[in-house]
Amino acid sequence: MKSIKHIVLMVFSLLMINACKEKEVIKEEVLRPVEYQVVGSSNAQKVRTFSGIAKAGDEIELSFRSTGIITTLDIKVGQKVTKGDLIAKLDNVQANLAYEQSVSALNSAKSAMNTAKSSLDRIKSLYEKGSNSLSDYESAKNSYQSALDQYESAKRNKSIQQSQISYGYIKAPKTGIIAAKNSQLNENVSAGQVIAILNAGDHTNIEVGLPENVINKVQLGMNPEISFSALGDKKFSGNVIEIAPIVGEGSASYPVKIDITDSTKEIKPGMTANVTFNFGNTQTSSDTALVIPVKAVGEDGEGNFVFLIESEDGTKGVAKKHRVEIGELTTDGFKIKSGLAEGQKIATAGLQTLLDGQKVKLQ
Repeated sequence: MKSIKHIVLMVFSLLMINACKEKEVIKEEVLRPVEYQVVGSSNAQKVRTFSGIAKAGDEIELSFRSTGIITTLDIKVGQKVTKGDLIAKLDNVQANLAYEQSVSALNSAKSAMNTAKSSLDRIKSLYEKGSNSLSDYESAKNSYQSALDQYESAKRNKSIQQSQISYGYIKAPKTGIIAAKNSQLNENVSAGQVIAILNAGDHTNIEVGLPENVINKVQLGMNPEISFSALGDKKFSGNVIEIAPIVGEGSASYPVKIDITDSTKEIKPGMTANVTFNFGNTQTSSDTALVIPVKAVGEDGEGNFVFLIESEDGTKGVAKKHRVEIGELTTDGFKIKSGLAEGQKIATAGLQTLLDGQKVKLQ
């Protein structure tokens, strides 16, 4: 009986041990992430892609030239307007008051001028008859000239005040589409405040910021390739039409404007674009030396080395220390005399902590 109990206990213990083993969690191997680059020729290194924004070929900011309250604003975003259409109007209270005052001042100046003219004619007649002195005649001429000057000044002021009234109206300078509406009816706006944006013209441009190490390689008339993530695999041709000589406000890059030569209605202002420049077009065909970044080259007591990344699936791999012979240092990196072949993958960061044969995760 005791032996049966002993056997049962042993069987139960074995089952418990097996159950615990099944519950053991297999620890996943932690792989170190590593940045890498595919080795290419000097020309291949000169194909660079930058991110840009699509904008209308003619983007016009609409604003008043005077201050006031908006009384008319009959526009909507996406609305098509024709050149000359009324976009918005101000109450023009101050401008109308100033104009009325200028009209009153003009009438007064005209009356004073006519009075001075009549006085001059009368004194001139008496002077010619010898009834008035020369000083009286000269004084009358000066009074008339002063009244005439005031009249001309009042006329100019009236014209200016009349223009001020026109500053309270915004009319479409070109045919286009309202892209943005920044103000509302009955809003008090100041002179120069943008109330709407009008997209005019048939062309679409791309604005892209380029760093200082490539801006001198860009030339007017270059034809970069343009693509949009929103439009899939479609490619468009571009033409560089503007290159800023100074960095953009609030950034460290130089603004460059590119016209899309084969633009379509699918391209909307505000879409993100990928602009690819091929700076290698300016190189000679014999410039085929392999070039790798400076940060990818390490050095120890035996010379220079890189870490080759051997990977089968493109996500995981093994870093292997590999000897190379470097040559001339260029703006793109070291030219390689021997030790590498085009298409190989090399680590480009963290060489000091990488180990020969270490498993890594590509990123």
